[in-house]
Amino acid sequence: MSQALGTFRAVYLVALCCVGSFLFAYDTGIVGGILTFSSFQEDFRYGAGQKATVGSNSTSLLQAGAFFSCFFIWPFTARFGRRLSLVLASTIFCIGAVVQTINTHSLGAFYAARVVSGIGVGMATVVIPMYSAEMAPKNIRGMLGSMFQFFFTLGVMTSYWIDYAVSTHMKPSTAQWQIPVGLQLAPGGILGLGMLLTTESPRWLAKRGRKEDAMKSLVWIRGGASLEVDKEFAEILASIEEEEGVTNGVTWKELILPVNRMRVFLIIALQIGVQLTGNTSLAYYAPQVFAAVGAGQNNLLITGFFGVVKVISCLFFLLFLVERIGRRGSLLGGAFLMGTYMLIIAVLTATHPPTASSGLTSTSIASITMIYLEAMSYNISWGPVPWVYMSEIFPSRIREAGVAIGTSTQWLFNFVFSQVTPHAIQNLGWRTFLMFCIFNYSLVAFTWFFIKETKGKSLEEMEALFGATATAIDFEAVHDKAKHGDIVQVETARDDQRQE
Repeated sequence: MSQALGTFRAVYLVALCCVGSFLFAYDTGIVGGILTFSSFQEDFRYGAGQKATVGSNSTSLLQAGAFFSCFFIWPFTARFGRRLSLVLASTIFCIGAVVQTINTHSLGAFYAARVVSGIGVGMATVVIPMYSAEMAPKNIRGMLGSMFQFFFTLGVMTSYWIDYAVSTHMKPSTAQWQIPVGLQLAPGGILGLGMLLTTESPRWLAKRGRKEDAMKSLVWIRGGASLEVDKEFAEILASIEEEEGVTNGVTWKELILPVNRMRVFLIIALQIGVQLTGNTSLAYYAPQVFAAVGAGQNNLLITGFFGVVKVISCLFFLLFLVERIGRRGSLLGGAFLMGTYMLIIAVLTATHPPTASSGLTSTSIASITMIYLEAMSYNISWGPVPWVYMSEIFPSRIREAGVAIGTSTQWLFNFVFSQVTPHAIQNLGWRTFLMFCIFNYSLVAFTWFFIKETKGKSLEEMEALFGATATAIDFEAVHDKAKHGDIVQVETARDDQRQE
């Protein structure tokens, strides 16, 4: 019973915090649609010639705010915890969303609001993977960590269909663009208010010296007191003590130690790899990409179903695959499949160039099918796994810094590829897909030689996995102490839990 209750609580808590990932995706996806509305152009008083500039600025400013917020939230969450960090992120995001929704008739005000919302979104994308990893049981940490990507795909899909709905069922008016923008406030409020009612990360509490609170939090999230909970708590305390003993109070300088440099390199390379797959570019410019392979006037509807495919494939991955094939296997298989699909698209588009008058031909249908399959492959590999991997490989003392570096890398290269993709499609045509094919096959080699498997290991076991012998703990000795109750304040916390 306690294990089932613990699993339920962990799933509930991680799903709640992953609403921030939904915001990230929805806010990014919704803008591409509303900027095409004549009502938005009239209200903000810009012409058709400025449309591309306004679209580029709206995307870039959100990414800029998100990028710089990664470095602010790193020390903030280290000092004030995960819960308050997410509450603050939600509050800042909602302020930006309110200003975006108001018809100010000013592009400057809209741009400023995009930066503010970007700050909130960026903060959330740093804290969510970290909080999820620290709260999840090791046997389902991969599944719960993959919920970040699952909620992202939900946000993308929702933005596609809401844009499609208001464009087809509403006459041009201010409300036509205000509804999709204003709907951001609902998940934003859910995230902030929900986090006020949850428990703090036991690993953060233990690191701050609040051992009784840490044990209570761990007992709650695991569904009750047990010997396994005692062992896990003992591992947490032992790991923190070993790290502090070896590093002697140093924090950020630990990042440049050889064993940690490799981990920083891996998460930076993984987040760059996410962009090299080409899927993010497809997500941002799906209508243009589908038009490029011959979707014609059906590109918006096809884009909507593109979002549905992503949700289904990611859900399948987190329910059935992530804890079976592991992190390394999914990255290898995903990159190989995506490279193959991109190669097929390049060949089809090069040998049978689409024309505006031809409509949906057999070749264009085949290309669209390959794009759908590429999206499915991405969402069972390079979509969810880098977020899981990034949040679990660092020791507790530098986890905030490591995740902040990885997330800022994601935002930086997200920005780079969002700027490059439309020009690549316009100037390179089918060669764009060949370029992404080469990138994906390169990622297969990178994964084979550098990525270590972390499936089924606790966060405290990562030190031994990555060769950090100085801070690796003796698990047998730690578990023996837990078995005999030789853990500071454990019994007190357990007694308090039973009385409750």
